[in-house]
Amino acid sequence: MSEVVVRTALVTNALEFAGPPAVTALQAAGFRVVAHDPAFSEPARRQAFGATTVALALAEQEPAAIIEAACAGGHGLDVLVSNDAFPAVHGPIEHADLGDLQRTLDRLVVFPFALAKAAIPKLKSRPGARVVMITSNRTRLPLSGGAIPDAARAALNALVRSLSLELAPSGIPVNAIAPNYLYSETYYPRAVFVDDPKGRAFIGRVVPVGRLARPEEIGELIRYLATASGTFMTGAIIDFSGGWPAAPTRPA
Repeated sequence: MSEVVVRTALVTNALEFAGPPAVTALQAAGFRVVAHDPAFSEPARRQAFGATTVALALAEQEPAAIIEAACAGGHGLDVLVSNDAFPAVHGPIEHADLGDLQRTLDRLVVFPFALAKAAIPKLKSRPGARVVMITSNRTRLPLSGGAIPDAARAALNALVRSLSLELAPSGIPVNAIAPNYLYSETYYPRAVFVDDPKGRAFIGRVVPVGRLARPEEIGELIRYLATASGTFMTGAIIDFSGGWPAAPTRPA
């Protein structure tokens, strides 16, 4: 009788952005899900998370320690979901706080880079390993005052392409989902963009599909990228923004 292999998926920033739907979708796909979040440095937050899901909440916060903790007990690492979130700091470059730039780069570029570096040996040892990164589609239409988050997100999308080249010979696809207008309390909170008629009207004007994405919709895509048997699609930055940005309409 063959031994049942338990597949492990690690989701970072599990309480923010695409983290909750990623955890739900991967659990439904049969993965042992291990979750990182900055809030999990507090025991009470880890316990609260454990009360609502069977995913394992990690106390570790440094990338190498996170990877080792995820694989503790003889487990491997089959799927890395690097769900990178940090509040977007907007404002003119001439008035920018360089500390804000450094903190943004640390969270959105340095952290996932270090996480990937630590994860690569674990992933290479597992057949069918996959990397899914949650980045952003905001760089498709840069806006005045968005230099700090735009620079960080562009760097993370570039990292996806570089990592995909390095891992392609090992048969490990690396793909990114680039959302905009995804409902999350991190970026598009319910009180402003769902419950408030003005916020809903703004979304209706700006997003071609006329609404925010539902969390379960990005969960479906994460699950697909984590479980697809093919390895040819790699290095993709998948737009997930309801058709945004759309070309401006012109009068006839």
